[in-house]
Amino acid sequence: MILSTGAVRLWIATSLLVLSGCTTPPASDTAPPAPGASSRPAARTPAEASVAAEPAPVASPLLPAGEALREFEQGKASWYGPRFNGRRTASGERYNMHELTAAHRTLPFGTLVRVRSLVNGKEVDVRITDRGPFSRGRVIDLSRAAAEAIGMLGLGVKDVLLLVPESTPPVAQPPAATKRQRTVRRVPGPR
Repeated sequence: MILSTGAVRLWIATSLLVLSGCTTPPASDTAPPAPGASSRPAARTPAEASVAAEPAPVASPLLPAGEALREFEQGKASWYGPRFNGRRTASGERYNMHELTAAHRTLPFGTLVRVRSLVNGKEVDVRITDRGPFSRGRVIDLSRAAAEAIGMLGLGVKDVLLLVPESTPPVAQPPAATKRQRTVRRVPGPR
């Protein structure tokens, strides 16, 4: 069967029309303008422009007021940033390096932890949203914002003390420092 040029063009146009119906329009980040509003962007003063360029301030998760804290764990902290930004964490949340969050091996997700630098005494409250760290000898992985708050961005690794509220479940004990036992399997010798 041979189709005329017009029929082929009609078939192509119809196919494209059907395929275009399968797409969705991109989401708009802005609300429609109010009636009578100008479509031109408003002029910004230099002060407004510099504020808009910075990331929005992040509210620090505060530990419960008046609740006693107990020492939980001491060791080395590290931080993770841009490479993991936007990826899903073990808790299902998306990692945001600008929020005060952290990864810990055993603490329940959502636990608030005060991280105190043993180098300079600075403290930051973080919320556990991920599992880790997976590097030997580390006790916590901090978000970039939390690492910046205790002054460890340039260092990469820092000695810290973790403090948790007394109400933190006892199930969340720090992992015991155990030495791995090697299993030796005996192979029967010749008889």
